[in-house]
Amino acid sequence: MSTATPPSPIIANRLRPGDRIAVISPSQGLPGALPLPFELGLKRLREDFDLEPVEYPTTRKMGSSAQERAADIHAAFADPDIAGVIASIGGDDQITVLPHLVGELLQANPKQFYGFSDCTNLLVYLERLGIVGYHGATVMTAFGRPGAMHPMTEESLRAAMFTGGAFALTAAEEVNDRDRDWGDESTFDEPPSMFVSGGWQWHNANPEQRQSPLIEGRSWGGNLEIVSWLAMANRYLPEPEELSGRVLFFETSEELPDDKTVYRTLRNLGERGFLQQCAALIMGRPKTWSFVRTLSHTQSNKYRAAQHKAVLAAMGEYAPHAPVVLDVDLGHTDPQLVIPYGGTIRLDLERKTITVEY
Repeated sequence: MSTATPPSPIIANRLRPGDRIAVISPSQGLPGALPLPFELGLKRLREDFDLEPVEYPTTRKMGSSAQERAADIHAAFADPDIAGVIASIGGDDQITVLPHLVGELLQANPKQFYGFSDCTNLLVYLERLGIVGYHGATVMTAFGRPGAMHPMTEESLRAAMFTGGAFALTAAEEVNDRDRDWGDESTFDEPPSMFVSGGWQWHNANPEQRQSPLIEGRSWGGNLEIVSWLAMANRYLPEPEELSGRVLFFETSEELPDDKTVYRTLRNLGERGFLQQCAALIMGRPKTWSFVRTLSHTQSNKYRAAQHKAVLAAMGEYAPHAPVVLDVDLGHTDPQLVIPYGGTIRLDLERKTITVEY
């Protein structure tokens, strides 16, 4: 794909009750292996959001080739009867799908796309075409949440899907990042246990030291690990100057990268010239627990604090001008706020608020 400056943002049509929405698995067909959260998510799309989910050949098929998954993406975007597209779940090899995509087809048929984690790949690709995507919400996570959808997640999703316009993000008072077994039916009997969040943390954000307390820019970022993979592949990322004045946002996954890895990744993005261009950085609340790293709450707090220190160190070295907001609820933790990818984000340093434009 060309690294020329992308066109002006293309905001796809809003969804309407009764619309058909494509459900695809551009990373892996995990719904076939773990159907419980997927079926619950489909049920809520139908009954609570009044949308009609349409599955594609690889949606429940594990081991689908990159070409097969690309074909599903093409079919979903090209179908005039499909109003939007949402991923079932993430994975770890969506980068292999991108070379098989036909950008002209997607650009000619812009649609809302929802996904996060490994779906950062497709969000980056769409943004290079000028199409504003939506970082957040997959069928198996946001819609398939045990017990009930989180009210904050649902409110954000409804605003993005149906309403559009300005939406003020809110700091969650209680959060969760501990998973339960998706193969166990009892997991879905009640919502997950929540714990006190501590809110957002604002750094380098004294409005008295700036000409204006307001910062506004188009967003760019996503899952930090995926961005680092794209950088190593040296494809699909913008040129540094294209990020001038942008509001960057990153989040980390259940693989729990350590603080050194987070620092080095951000440092390397700084060496590439990305951090210097940004107007501000929003960092998602880090996930601090996984089935392979079952950290205690004390260990989780130490992990979170170490990541915060790493982020602030890298930003202090490469972008000392930029305000940083930590622990925003936008990634692998619950609740999950939807971030427009390539859309507008506004930070009010005086009121300590973040507003996005859906």
